[in-house]
Amino acid sequence: MDTAANVLVALVAALHAYILVLEMFLWERKPGRGLSGFDADTARATAPLAANQGLYNGFLAAGLVWGLVADDPTGFRVQVFFLGCVVVAGLYGGFTANRRILLAQALPGALALTAVMLAR
Repeated sequence: MDTAANVLVALVAALHAYILVLEMFLWERKPGRGLSGFDADTARATAPLAANQGLYNGFLAAGLVWGLVADDPTGFRVQVFFLGCVVVAGLYGGFTANRRILLAQALPGALALTAVMLAR
C-alpha cells in the first residue's frame, strides 16, 4: 500500500506541475486556451492571473515532492498537509469556477490522501 500511496502522490505532483506549465507558459496558446475556453483577447487579459495560479500549483507540486523524499514522520506530515491543500483548492475551484476541477484536482488529491492515510 505504501508504494501505491507514493505513486498516487507522485501523480498528483505531476498533475500540478503540468497545470503550472499550462497556466504560466501556455495560457495564451492552444493548450492553455483549451483549458480555459477563452478566446485570444481574454486569454491575453487574464494571463497574469493565470500565471499567479500556476505558481501556486507549482508550490503544491514542490510540497508533494518534498513529502515523497523526506523521511518520516516529516514526509508523511508534509504529504498530508499538501494533499489537504490540493483537496481544499479543488473543492473551492470546483464550486466557484468550474465543476471539472472537482474531478481533475479534488478527486485525485482525495484518493492520494486516502492512500497515504491508509498506508500509515
